[in-house]
Amino acid sequence: MNKIIKILKEKKSIPLDHFINIALYDKKFGFYNKKNPFGKEGDFITSPLISNLFGEMLAIWCVAFWEYMRKPKKILLVELGPGDGTLCKDLLKTFKQFKNFYNSLEINLLEISNKLKTIQKTKINNKKVKWIKKINEINHGPIIFLGNEFFDALPIKQIYKKKKLFFEKHVALSNNGKKIRFLHKKAGNNLIKRIQRLNLISFGNTIEYPVEALKFLKNIAKKINKFDGGLLFFDYGYTTKKNQNTLQSVKKHKNVNLFFQPGHSDITSHINFELFHEILKKNNLDVTKIIDQNEFLQKIGILERANILSEKMTFKGKADMFYRLERLLDYKEMGGLFKVIFAQKKFKKFSLGF
Repeated sequence: MNKIIKILKEKKSIPLDHFINIALYDKKFGFYNKKNPFGKEGDFITSPLISNLFGEMLAIWCVAFWEYMRKPKKILLVELGPGDGTLCKDLLKTFKQFKNFYNSLEINLLEISNKLKTIQKTKINNKKVKWIKKINEINHGPIIFLGNEFFDALPIKQIYKKKKLFFEKHVALSNNGKKIRFLHKKAGNNLIKRIQRLNLISFGNTIEYPVEALKFLKNIAKKINKFDGGLLFFDYGYTTKKNQNTLQSVKKHKNVNLFFQPGHSDITSHINFELFHEILKKNNLDVTKIIDQNEFLQKIGILERANILSEKMTFKGKADMFYRLERLLDYKEMGGLFKVIFAQKKFKKFSLGF
């Protein structure tokens, strides 16, 4: 029997964030513990899989940030949710060209899925890399936190607003006990106070509260404040202040119903970048303006790098590289849909790419 149906028979209903947590992260049943969801043969594709130039540019950025911090003898790079390991592999390839940086480097990959960890280990065989399951395991720095499509896969709560009343979205079984459906339950006072404190109530009926992501941001900020460093991340997201339902489920590169085979499809939501910006500032970090992926990659010099590489390529190789680049940079694709934000320890003014 499907684990979620079994739980719903026992508990009648569970909040949406609990449902997402089981569907994605349950040790036996969860989507990320079953298979490799990345790439053409999987369910979705990420920037590092589109072009290795993405990883190369991020590596250059990391080296520049390390130089800005006056080349500390030890630098810790923490990749949040390293996917299938492609980004880390590309980073290491470029890092090796900067000997002093490479000698100072240690990498931690934050991964809770044993299945993905196994996949990552097939791509990454390097003594500098170790795996961790919690931010709390980090006890030295300075630290560069890197995240690409990490926060969008964390469980969220949804609160439905009707006039002056608030209802939390739950998941329950239909009357015949065979199908999963949404159920609205009156939101508790504590939950209402939290969304009010976070200033999340604006136009629109569906308020998204990224409860897990905010915990991560606070823990990351604590580590940066203690050990120095910064957080750079890329994700689908929006900057307009509007209550909206961004929850989606993807299987084989197509949107599917959220309740169609939970545990076999990905579930994501878009990032409220304004909220993340505010939270990072409240946690005593200096935060850059929010920009599009296109602007960030172009400012670092991705097109110049592509032009240099193209001089030694065949026509077919060139065409392939620039086609891939277009996917990363096009405003209708990842170039505009993806936003980038960087937070660093107070009074630091590193701004490459922004």
